[in-house]
Amino acid sequence: MKKLIRTLPEFEAEAARFAGSIIQSPQGATLVTLSGELGVGKTTFVKTIAYVLGVGETVTSPTFVLEKTYPFPSGKSFKRLIHIDAYRLSWGSELAVLGFDELMRDTENLVLFEWPEKVADVLPIPTSRISLIALPDGSRMISYD
Repeated sequence: MKKLIRTLPEFEAEAARFAGSIIQSPQGATLVTLSGELGVGKTTFVKTIAYVLGVGETVTSPTFVLEKTYPFPSGKSFKRLIHIDAYRLSWGSELAVLGFDELMRDTENLVLFEWPEKVADVLPIPTSRISLIALPDGSRMISYD
């Protein structure tokens, strides 16, 4: 499915709509990958998902620390939002320092993963794939797989 998004409020509304559609995986962490060039809005999409799902902390880009973890309020199906940004990585084996395999075994984790193409050699099949493309007029095309 593809959607053309023309404004920031539309973009945030689409991220909120997507957040409401996330279903917890019974076989490990729920993995959502986000692909797109620098500045296309991957982190903004993640921030909106986090907000809609009840994360109380301010979500920031994990580019320099690779991973940030945020707790969900009690009563949610997920306990943790794990936000990973693989932009600075070259190989999937570099995820080992994050305890990535263990993170992916926990059904209570929602993992939002930016730049999955950088480490595709070790990523499991995601629950959802999101691709963001910036168009010349400033709008965005969002594709879901």
